[in-house]
Amino acid sequence: MHLIAFQIMFWVVIGFVAYIYVGYPALVWAWSRMRPHVWIRDSVVRDITVIVVAHNEATRIRRRLRNLLSSDYPADRMEVIVACDGATDATAEVAREFSGHGVRTIEFAQRRGKSAVLDEVIPRAHGEIVVLADVRQRFARSTLRSLVAGFADARVGAVSGELKLITAGGASQIGEGAGFYWRYEKFIRRNEAIVDSTIGVTGAVYAIRGSLFRRIPPATILDDVLIPMQIVEQGYRVVFEPDAVAYDSTMILAKSEFVRKIRTIGGNFQLFLGHPRLLLPWRNRIWLQTISHKFLRLMVPGLLLLAFGLNLVLVQNNFYKATLVIQVLFYVAAVAGRVMRDTSWKSKLLNVPYTFCVLNWATVIAFIRWVTGRHSVVWDKTIG
Repeated sequence: MHLIAFQIMFWVVIGFVAYIYVGYPALVWAWSRMRPHVWIRDSVVRDITVIVVAHNEATRIRRRLRNLLSSDYPADRMEVIVACDGATDATAEVAREFSGHGVRTIEFAQRRGKSAVLDEVIPRAHGEIVVLADVRQRFARSTLRSLVAGFADARVGAVSGELKLITAGGASQIGEGAGFYWRYEKFIRRNEAIVDSTIGVTGAVYAIRGSLFRRIPPATILDDVLIPMQIVEQGYRVVFEPDAVAYDSTMILAKSEFVRKIRTIGGNFQLFLGHPRLLLPWRNRIWLQTISHKFLRLMVPGLLLLAFGLNLVLVQNNFYKATLVIQVLFYVAAVAGRVMRDTSWKSKLLNVPYTFCVLNWATVIAFIRWVTGRHSVVWDKTIG
C-alpha cells in the first residue's frame, strides 16, 4: 500500500511541475482565445516623461540619451529625467550636456537603489505618462508612440513593452538559453494581457499613468512587479505591447544572467513575504495568474528534488526505472550543456535543460541568500 502512496505522490509532484511550465501557459493561451479582453489603442500624443535611473554610467549615458531623443515622439511633448543614484563618475555631467533637449538631471548624493529613487522622481515628472527605461538597452524609434497608444483605453494603467534579444556571434549557451526563456515569458505575458493583466512588466521598457503611482518600499527589488500590481489593485489593467521594442544582446546577458536571476528570484521571495495579500484570491483580482506565473515557480527546486527521491523509492518497478533514466538523462544533458557552452561543439538541443537547471539553481541560491539576509537592493551594471 505504501508504494501506491509513493506513486501518487510522485505523479502529483510531476503534475505540479508540468502545470507550472506547460499547463499554465496552455491554460492562459486557451483562456485568452475563449474570453479575449482587447483594449483600445490610438495615436493620440500625450505629455510623457521618460525616467532613466543611472549609477556610474558615464560611458553609456550619452548613447542612451541620443537613442531616446531620436525617437519619433514629438520633442515638445517629451521630457527625459536622468536620475543619478549616488554616481561617483561623470554621469551627471554628461547628462547635463543634453539639458537643451528636454533632459533634466536629478542627482542623489548617496546610492539608495532604483526603487528609492523612483519614489522621489516619479512624483516630479511633468508628463501624464511616465516611461521607465534602463541605460543599457536601446529603443526602436516608434517605441514611445507604441507604449502611449495603449493608454487610449481608460481601463489601462500600465503598458509593458517587449525586450528583443540580439544573438551576437559567439553567444554562450546561457545567452542563447536566455533568448529561449524570454520568448517563453513573452508568450505567457501576451496571453495574460489578453485575459486581464500581465504579472509584472519588462523592466527595461514600460509605462504607467503617473497619477496611479504609489510609493513602494525603498528596499523593493522588483519595482517592475510591485508597481504594476499596485496599479492592478486600483482596478486598472496592465497590458503587453509587442510593438514597443527595446533591444538587448544575449552576449551581454550571458555575462550577468545567472547573477541577475538570483537577484530577481530573491525579489520574488521578498514580494510575497512583504505583500502576502497578493496570495489571497479575495484581495488579488489576478490571483490565479500570480500564483501560477510567479509563486509556484519558487517551489520547483524542492519539487524536482522530491520527484527524484520518490523515483528512487519506486525504482524496483521497471516503469519507474524508465522515469528515473529520463530524469538522469535530462540532468546529464544540462551538465553537457554547461561543459560545452563555450566550445564549437555546443548544441541548441542542450539550451533548454541547461537553462532550466541554471534558473532553478538560481532559485536555490536566492532562497539561501534571502533567509540569511545577504540579498541587495542595488544592482551593479554589466559591461556592454
